[in-house]
Amino acid sequence: MKIHACIIIGLTAVGAILAPASAETLPSALASAYAYNPDLNQQRASVRVHDESVAKAWSGLRPNASVIAGLGAMRTELLVPTIRLPFMHERIYLHGDHDGNPQAVTVNVSQTLFDGGRTLNNVKKAESTVLSARANLRLIEQAVLQNAATAYMDVLRDTAILSLRQNNIRVLELQLANTRENAAAGYLTETDVAQAEAALSQARSDLYGAQARLKRSAASYHRIVGEEPKRLQPAGSVEKLLPRSVEDAIAIATGAHPGVEAAHHQVDAAEFAVHAAEADLLPSASVSGQLSQQNDFFLGLPGWRQFSYGVNVNFRVPLYQGGADFASVRQAKEQVGQARFGVDMQMGDARANVVGSYASLEAAKLQMKSDHATVKAAEMALNGVREEAKVGLRTTLDVLNAQQSLLHARVNVVVSQHDVVVASYAALASIGRLNRAALNLDVEHYDAEQHFENVRGKFFGVDTP
Repeated sequence: MKIHACIIIGLTAVGAILAPASAETLPSALASAYAYNPDLNQQRASVRVHDESVAKAWSGLRPNASVIAGLGAMRTELLVPTIRLPFMHERIYLHGDHDGNPQAVTVNVSQTLFDGGRTLNNVKKAESTVLSARANLRLIEQAVLQNAATAYMDVLRDTAILSLRQNNIRVLELQLANTRENAAAGYLTETDVAQAEAALSQARSDLYGAQARLKRSAASYHRIVGEEPKRLQPAGSVEKLLPRSVEDAIAIATGAHPGVEAAHHQVDAAEFAVHAAEADLLPSASVSGQLSQQNDFFLGLPGWRQFSYGVNVNFRVPLYQGGADFASVRQAKEQVGQARFGVDMQMGDARANVVGSYASLEAAKLQMKSDHATVKAAEMALNGVREEAKVGLRTTLDVLNAQQSLLHARVNVVVSQHDVVVASYAALASIGRLNRAALNLDVEHYDAEQHFENVRGKFFGVDTP
């Protein structure tokens, strides 16, 4: 409760700097980031790009058809010699000129009958790549939500610190006025006045720095969430969504973290790529048909027409292709091994992130508890120093130092409360459960499956769903 109180004070004092009277909560900020963040929307578009690779892979077993048409102009001049008779001194020639327009239309249709399993394995490879892209999408979703929560808490922290800095200046201004009065009355010296002036000058410098940090935090918030921060409400941690033990969290992360899932799907894609490469070593068969109509084709003579059609069944048996096909298979197998090492790496990263995030969360909670105790002690110390100063047992510098100690303690409380919330979101992300559903965000769910189902079996059309 005391932590929230500090933050509420900061928001009340400087909320006008950020926005009008409307307020915003952390869940609403996360929902806005989920819907409008450009990084997340770019990744969604990337998944839709991968969806089309399945339809492209299926084209290997679909028919191919084409029409070739030609139209031209041709002039033919004929000079045909006749038979020379014995009594003729010169040969007689027959002349003829012809203008024609050759026309040709050819329709080709082909269909693969068997390709050694290349197409089916390419389809499965493409589907595994799509699943990997979806897992990466969930990974980006986690990063965006975590960054949004951090940006929200940064603004909240910097707003509260700015309020504390402003309040400190008011206290020091009163302190300086009292010091000047006591110096004029002879109770204090000009040194005391100088010390109070120096403290006030330093406080104003700290205030300018706090204002700059708040502006930077607000700019980062706008970039991630997509809107200016309004009067932000206090936010709590999501520790209740975390497993109780680090061991349970590690088991969840290594089994279901989006990064681990993406790596597993990459292994599947690499294995299907091996089978697709091996298909180049197997026989293949296809059937093709051709239908052709040609007019004025022979020497451009009008009325000349040729019509033909035929069907061919083609078989291909590879014997030796220079070794490139064998190298492709070996290369694909090595890529499987590379992908499996990627799984090991992702699982190791997941475990390390869980251990680190849980340690950071525990440290932040202990730090917050310690900072609360420090504030209580600093308040008691300041009250004691002030009373002792009234009877001449303490100097003005002692009072100023006690005030600064209390200010720093209160700032540390604000920072530690910020760190607890941020660390809880990092821990939730480390186990792969920082998502819209777990946080129960009031925003429409983006369904990547819907676009995939719309395009996977699409034969025609260039319009996107």
